[in-house]
Amino acid sequence: MAESLRRPDARGSLTPVNASLIMTVLGPDRPGHVEAIASLVAAHGGNWLESRMARLASQFAGIVHVEIPEDAVHTLSAELAKLRERGLTVIVEKESNAEVRPRRTLRIDLEGQDRPGIVREISGVLARLGCSVDELETERKSAPMSGESLFVARAEVHLPEGLTAATVRKEIENLATDLMVDVALTERTGTRAAR
Repeated sequence: MAESLRRPDARGSLTPVNASLIMTVLGPDRPGHVEAIASLVAAHGGNWLESRMARLASQFAGIVHVEIPEDAVHTLSAELAKLRERGLTVIVEKESNAEVRPRRTLRIDLEGQDRPGIVREISGVLARLGCSVDELETERKSAPMSGESLFVARAEVHLPEGLTAATVRKEIENLATDLMVDVALTERTGTRAAR
């Protein structure tokens, strides 16, 4: 391994520099996709850190965060590209070393009668307030008694400096009244890599 890909540890020994990779994954839903990716990551000395994966309609989609030795990035990326032969597209992005700092987040839980435009209107309010969406999960399901279509959303949003949770709460609750949905908000503080 080239010396430029090593750095001294606490004892002065040279240790490999790791790269942080974000992968987006998409392909027809079939068994073995996760195993194929995990095997390649492991074969290149990588560590699977976190992921979000789901079957959406007939497609398997996901995002994966892995850490691998810097000198294995190119080879792993090439091997992942070969998964296209089995219908799986994997796009790899290398993440820069990001500073870790506390983040104020707000969890939003929303449920109401399904209708077009709910995501657009909620995301419009968040964008106007300068919030960024860390996670968003939505689904449509049948109401237990009536069988009507319900829209359910769960989101984690990052609050920028100077914006209070109370301001976001007021804006979202005003919108919830117009949309005729129930909404619950919970403020959290945690540590994440800064974007």
